[in-house]
Amino acid sequence: MPRLLGLCRTSHRAGRRLVAPLAGFPGIRLTESSIKLAQQNAREHVKVLRAINKRFSPDVVFPLMDLSVEANALGRHTVFPVNDSATVPYDAFDPKDMARMRAVDLAGDSRMRSIAETVQAFRASNESGALIGVYVTGPYTLAALITGAEEAALATCCDPGAILSLCRLATDTVKTYATMLMDAGAEVVCVLEPSGVMLGPADFDRCSGAFVREIVDCCHRRSVDCIYHVCGNTMHLAERMAAVGVDGISLDSPETGVNLHRIALALGPRIVIIGNINPTAVMRDGTVNTVRDAVQSLLRQMQAFPNFILSTGCDLPEDVPPENIDEFMRAGRAWRNEGP
Repeated sequence: MPRLLGLCRTSHRAGRRLVAPLAGFPGIRLTESSIKLAQQNAREHVKVLRAINKRFSPDVVFPLMDLSVEANALGRHTVFPVNDSATVPYDAFDPKDMARMRAVDLAGDSRMRSIAETVQAFRASNESGALIGVYVTGPYTLAALITGAEEAALATCCDPGAILSLCRLATDTVKTYATMLMDAGAEVVCVLEPSGVMLGPADFDRCSGAFVREIVDCCHRRSVDCIYHVCGNTMHLAERMAAVGVDGISLDSPETGVNLHRIALALGPRIVIIGNINPTAVMRDGTVNTVRDAVQSLLRQMQAFPNFILSTGCDLPEDVPPENIDEFMRAGRAWRNEGP
């Protein structure tokens, strides 16, 4: 049985829940660091993860979410703001560059090595028992970062061979990076595929799902769990996400149209459902009472499902008040202590 599913079932039988907010960025405030420093300096990044672990004690600790790592490693133009996550702005792409990208020795990339070093160092000091999670970019999202979002979307219908070639390159890149992170001690790999929500079901299967299946196999060969995360309203995609063999799916907040209860009913008990408190309207802009009410409401909705992890719908902004995350954890833990 996959580790996450086993832990979910064991916790549920004991009247508890796993609680794992995606709290990388708020950790910046705890350490008085900056996003740029933490994304480029392994020691700063480790300080952030340790601070998150000490203050909030989540069941899974994730690093800062970063969709630029793989594209940057392939040589694409990347911007590094001081107080915002690194981004890959549009830059004209020549398909002839793919041969050069395939030849890049990713093991020598400084940012990939930095995050692997972060994982390794955090694991060495992790005494809480929290699982160590990592992020990799989804194949279609990475292809869209390389060629441009509009160009990728257009190619799915006008030049499918071209976009599939890019997805092939992206998948090979992601598998190499994921292997580096697993070698460093990652226990859960989360595939971030935000651009996938723009695809119809058939294109999603072809441009994302088929390739994510390979990443899942790569993880499972190492006995590492794999999660699929897609932002936005994924009601039309959830069953397809589950069908690729992932151990869990991480879904966005109810305000996007996602209904976790309906998805849990549709998917059954063999895959972990993760989510989905609103990271901005509730966690950043709400009060402690707002957070408590939202968490308790979601826990009531998901009470019957052993395969549920309480989390946020996506990564939390840096300026989420720590007190709101404290309350998120308290409300989640209270259910664990009191039972269903």
